[in-house]
Amino acid sequence: MDILLIAGLWLDGSAWDDVVPELTKLGHRPVPLTLPGQGDGAASATLDDQLAAVLAAVDAAPGKPLVVGHSVASTLAWLAGDARPEKVAKVALIGGFPAADGRAYADHFAIEGGAMPFPGWDLFEGPDAADLDQQARDRFASAAVPVPEAVARGVVRLTDERRFDVPVVVVCPEFTPTQAEEWIAAGESPELARATHLDYVDLDSGHWPMTTRPRELARVLSEAADSWGVSDK
Repeated sequence: MDILLIAGLWLDGSAWDDVVPELTKLGHRPVPLTLPGQGDGAASATLDDQLAAVLAAVDAAPGKPLVVGHSVASTLAWLAGDARPEKVAKVALIGGFPAADGRAYADHFAIEGGAMPFPGWDLFEGPDAADLDQQARDRFASAAVPVPEAVARGVVRLTDERRFDVPVVVVCPEFTPTQAEEWIAAGESPELARATHLDYVDLDSGHWPMTTRPRELARVLSEAADSWGVSDK
């Protein structure tokens, strides 16, 4: 199965470099995406531009792909399911929940000079970054790409309720499946609360498992792809 890999804020397609060979060994065709404005130099890119790039990859897949969104890009993966409910086999969300219709895509951090730069590690101390050593942190910070304001402040638009029938697996790195279930039950993700087929998978890592647990993450994604159509709410 084609597995489309969408990294979160400040990351380009190279974020998946250690995951791609593992997925290939497991018999899948990984397709890491470099989004407009996050690695291609398009400082004026919009959220619509990023979604268009994701949908182009979905449409180019020979079959129904697994669409993987990491962190904030969980929303992009969900938007792909909304726009192509008949084409997306399954959505995997790593360490994030999709934003609801009408909400800003990523209004969590400050905008400076028309872009959202990486804010530094102080905001991620604790479970998020506990498994990143100093070398990994320095490498991440030096490679981080400021996210264009029109992406970060873009408004999420969801239009097709068939998205709720697209199978979803929530990959839980810095939090547990139990916590994720509790948050969804408490109303923190109205979108996932309506998902018909919703699974949870535990992954012992911080917020960036593609860096610290690439082999384990690849196995989780491979199993999600292999179990397409076999899920429980």
